Amino acid sequence: MRIRILFLFVFYLLFAQWAYAAETEQKVKVIEPYLEMHTGPGAGFPVFNVVERGGWITILKRRADWFMVRTQKGKTGWVDRKQMEQTVTASGNRVRFRDITQDEFSERLWEMGMTGGQFANAPVLSLYGGYAFSKNLSTELTLAHVLGDISSSTFLKLNLLAQPFPEWRYSPFFSIGTGYIKTRPNSRLVQALDRSNQFSQIGIGLRAYLTRRFILRMEYNGYVLYSANNENDQNEEIREWKAGFTVFF
Repeated sequence: MRIRILFLFVFYLLFAQWAYAAETEQKVKVIEPYLEMHTGPGAGFPVFNVVERGGWITILKRRADWFMVRTQKGKTGWVDRKQMEQTVTASGNRVRFRDITQDEFSERLWEMGMTGGQFANAPVLSLYGGYAFSKNLSTELTLAHVLGDISSSTFLKLNLLAQPFPEWRYSPFFSIGTGYIKTRPNSRLVQALDRSNQFSQIGIGLRAYLTRRFILRMEYNGYVLYSANNENDQNEEIREWKAGFTVFF
């Protein structure tokens, strides 16, 4: 189970880096006397190559205000934004790079995030992906793993989110959803069978815009696990709180 959690965490980090850095490849022409290429995305990295005026480079990806580029000879390095804006496109237009702002979050189509917290009295780690129908309404699919001392659980949830004030930097949201949870007892501690339950969920949360494509997310959810055996069994109520980060694109 711990390997599964580690896998989800690594997958999220790789995806977040891609969403934060990736840019559509574009060829631009150097019009200043020269353009310096660094070995890494920062002024502290040494300059190892210079592209002279008239040379063409291909933009591969972006990391903050540094751009990974490739020359016509196949050399790859990093150039800062100031120098990149001294280049032109094939049509002769000066290159400009827009800043990622809070307004773009309300115009997003997709988002992905990872959160961690407490599900009942056990730690929970969740990975989710979301699609926005509009500025105020979106849907999410969540895969979560709960690691308890007596038993561990995995659940899949589909829900709808309503965000009445998407333009606010600290924006509340409300959610409602349903899904299935599978619980596996630890065989060393108890002798019991695995069980599966359908559940419903309602929640409230807060999104806080941080910078560029990153959002801080905090939420509190209430679950009702429906009995799967007979009508004499009672439904189980569980409370969950968690927090994490979201990238949008």
